[in-house]
Amino acid sequence: MEEESRLMHTNMKKTLAAVVGAMTLAAVLPATAAQAADNSLHVSGGKIYSAGKQFVPQGINHAYQWYPEHTSSIGDIANTGANTVRVVLSGGRYGTTSASEVSNIVNECKSNNLVCILEDHDTTGYGDTAYAADAKSLSDAVQFWKSVGSAVKGQEDYVMINLGNEPYGNNTASQWTQGTKDAIRQMRDAGFRHTLVLTAPNWGQDWQGVMKDNAKSVYSQDSNVLFDVHMYGVYSTADKVKSYIDSFVNQGLPLMVGEFGNKHSDGIPDAATIMSYTKEKGVGMLAWSWCGNTEGVEYLDLVNNWNAGSLSGWGNMFVNGANGLKSRGIEKAGIYGGGSNSGGSGNTGGNSGTTDDGYPICSSASVDPDGDGWGWENNASCKVR
Repeated sequence: MEEESRLMHTNMKKTLAAVVGAMTLAAVLPATAAQAADNSLHVSGGKIYSAGKQFVPQGINHAYQWYPEHTSSIGDIANTGANTVRVVLSGGRYGTTSASEVSNIVNECKSNNLVCILEDHDTTGYGDTAYAADAKSLSDAVQFWKSVGSAVKGQEDYVMINLGNEPYGNNTASQWTQGTKDAIRQMRDAGFRHTLVLTAPNWGQDWQGVMKDNAKSVYSQDSNVLFDVHMYGVYSTADKVKSYIDSFVNQGLPLMVGEFGNKHSDGIPDAATIMSYTKEKGVGMLAWSWCGNTEGVEYLDLVNNWNAGSLSGWGNMFVNGANGLKSRGIEKAGIYGGGSNSGGSGNTGGNSGTTDDGYPICSSASVDPDGDGWGWENNASCKVR
């Protein structure tokens, strides 16, 4: 009984700390605490964990929605050394992906030991009527996720949900913060416990800094999220790449570069720095894209004509080049037997590694004023050692 009382006190303290620290709805917060104790992908202390091991998503985007006949490319992507594939889906703008299709995609990811980031592409450029008059809102995206919920609920160990791709254009970027918070609440209310990937406005490039400036506020509402920036022509210099990544790392906020290339119509991204600096900082990175690009951006194809044995120039750089997939020492997710407690060379700040059950180790005993072994930093519980 004494042991039971002690455990109850400890668990109550963790719950209360989460409520006070995040200062948000109690209904949202249990997601991270519950996931930290099981194998689900989850964010804690600004880092991603899988089965108690730190996980850094590194891989490739796959344009499934336009090329459903190439689902087997997921296996080819795994063979590059990737640990993650981000898969394009649609809830009507580009056709409709069915729940059975999503189930098949998830099974393909699992059979190839890949984490699956599923994204709804319908939201791309929302609000920029000249270029994206048919784009959907994040609220519309929530309805799509509900329609395929049977395929993803229960798959939290293997799947992250990217609420919507590039969900606000240049004319509506200021709506990103509240729109994102509302969509997160809707998803949690609908029973989705997954890590939610949140892509930046400005067609993903966040050149106005809306996501950068408001990420802390979003993370305070729900810490089981991963911020996602797309680096194309806006990120043409090493300083711009490093400054943006540092703005998240220095705050202990989880970030990935979910799309980038080595050239683009709006400028030449500094792909070499993106690859080297994400590795240095332990930040995720995903190249756009395996194959199937059209309308003058075919140079973004990583392989020629869907042939895994024929890498393009961009593909050779990303897979075999300096700081490419083959040279990064990429760990599979913990659920597949990979991962480590250190999570690579990067240090996202604030915590000093993790315990075997996935909780961050507090950087200092000063964050545990009552001395019960539990502290609070980076919007999450941590254990004192």
